[in-house]
Amino acid sequence: MLLLSLRFESAELRLALRHTPLAQVISDAAPFAASVHTWGQTLMFDCPIPFIPPVAETSKVVQPGDIAFWVDGSSIVIGYGPTPLSFHNEIRLAHPAVIWADALDDVTLLQDVAAGSRVEVSVVENSLLKNAAGQ
Repeated sequence: MLLLSLRFESAELRLALRHTPLAQVISDAAPFAASVHTWGQTLMFDCPIPFIPPVAETSKVVQPGDIAFWVDGSSIVIGYGPTPLSFHNEIRLAHPAVIWADALDDVTLLQDVAAGSRVEVSVVENSLLKNAAGQ
């Protein structure tokens, strides 16, 4: 399983990548850093990929732990609670997005990440995975 690490000043989030062309292109772009933007209980940041592979399905509503990508904006989007467009407690994004990874950590930790802060995205090495699993 391929993992990415998102390191913020106040939190770290590990992502398990889905087996999709988009997830592969994003992981190939790592390591990179970006500035965080917030909107409601959602944060987003630019992702420097050279092209966006075709995607089959997009949605504006995501679940906590879904790691999304705006194909029309080349941004990674992580919702951890309601946005200004949400009905009740859903997480409704401003634009349709495709889910390309799943958070392994609690995404509500992101509530302390401030707009304008920096995120560093990197691939988690296989040897670190084995150590974490006690192998």
